[in-house]
Amino acid sequence: MAKLDPTDKYTYRVLWSDEDEEFVGLCAELPSLSWLAPSREAALTGIVKVVRQAVKDMTAEGEAVPAPLTDRKYSGVFKVRVPAIVHRNLVIEATEAGVSLNRLVSAKLAHG
Repeated sequence: MAKLDPTDKYTYRVLWSDEDEEFVGLCAELPSLSWLAPSREAALTGIVKVVRQAVKDMTAEGEAVPAPLTDRKYSGVFKVRVPAIVHRNLVIEATEAGVSLNRLVSAKLAHG
C-alpha cells in the first residue's frame, strides 16, 4: 500500500463561484488557499496540488503545519452566548419536551 500523504487527510471542498463563473477548490485547514477551474475535478486536483506545495514550503521554512481536522481531538463541549430571551425560550421548550436544555440544543444543532 502506498504511503498516505498527510495532506490527503485534509478537508477539501469544491463549490461553484458565481463571481468567477468557475468551480473553486478550498481546504478547511488552509483557508487562505483556493484554486479556480472550469470543472469540479480540476478544482479539486488544483487545490490538492496547491496545498501539498504550501505544506512542503511551510515544512522547509520550519513553520507549523496544521493538523487535519479529522485527527484533532474534540471534547464535545463548547459555549455559545445567546440573548437572554433565546435562552429562556429554549429552557421553556426543553421543559415542555421533558428533556434537558443540553439535549434539546444538541438535537437542534444536529438536525437543523
